[in-house]
Amino acid sequence: MTLLRTKMEGWRPPADWPVITAIDAHTEGEPLRVIVGGYPRLEGSTILERRLQARLNHDALRTALLWEPRGHADMYGCLITAPVTASADFGVLFLHNEGYSTMCGHGIIAVTKVALEAGLLPMQSPETRVTIDTPAGLVVAFARIERERVRSVRFRNIPSFVYMLDRKVHVPGLGLVRYDVAFGGAFYAYVRAADLGVTCTPDDLGELIRKGRAIKRAVIQTTDINHPLEPDLGFIYGTIFIDEPQGKHAHSRNVCVFAEGQVDRSPTGTGISGRAAIHYRRGEIGLNESIVIESIIGSSLIVCVKEETAFGPFKAIIPEVEGRAYITGRTEFCMDPDDPLSSGFILR
Repeated sequence: MTLLRTKMEGWRPPADWPVITAIDAHTEGEPLRVIVGGYPRLEGSTILERRLQARLNHDALRTALLWEPRGHADMYGCLITAPVTASADFGVLFLHNEGYSTMCGHGIIAVTKVALEAGLLPMQSPETRVTIDTPAGLVVAFARIERERVRSVRFRNIPSFVYMLDRKVHVPGLGLVRYDVAFGGAFYAYVRAADLGVTCTPDDLGELIRKGRAIKRAVIQTTDINHPLEPDLGFIYGTIFIDEPQGKHAHSRNVCVFAEGQVDRSPTGTGISGRAAIHYRRGEIGLNESIVIESIIGSSLIVCVKEETAFGPFKAIIPEVEGRAYITGRTEFCMDPDDPLSSGFILR
């Protein structure tokens, strides 16, 4: 039996099959598949230009790697690229079931973990600074190092700001829904779970997805969303439900439903950055004050308002988000040219 296993372990795909390697990780339960080899080189002087090139020329690789049978409807991915600014260590492009996101907090935490523990960058104890180009701008992460392991990562996010507060929209099947809109790397519509008759728990997962998608569609149809600097960033990425906490030390709990009904297992780093901007605007948290926010599975992230700033015409904050990531595996994916489902499929 040992000999048979050895022979199988030595199997390699035929030379004419495309092969892509990835390191899988998760941040507080939310997966990140970091593509480390086999993906075509992306050209462009900005991450947004590379994002467009990936969407136009290589989208079948996104679906092949994230959709079934290699992934699932809630899989998330990351492509490491060369940096586009002089101070960055590398660039990232984040992938999900619908396309390519503008920023991703859980992704920053996990890709920092992978980049350091897989040897892309050297570790320095007790803390290593990692600077990352994202489609939404430059992000600086700080990895806490103990015994040559990344124990946690905190990152200074891009300026986050309130776009609108206390708006109402008619949602078919739900009636009039009150919402806020804020930007924390992406624009989200924020609603109270209790207002929608749901809780931020796995028991209500199906209803969260259904209502979250309906709210997102209604807000998109009735609200103009304009990013002050980049037109490509001006869209509602998802709906975030806010609920009471279940843990003793948490401020609250939230669930983000984004892309095509994808559900974040973590509290959503960009989402809680936008929430921090809302709470700060309303005087509910202060400068250098941290709050703990739970996810649908009970994991948590910490967000802190570190400073005030301006972003175009908006009063903004610089939030800092902290969480933990763990590597779960290294995978070699191959694409059989004869496989009719090689580019993947998705069931929701």
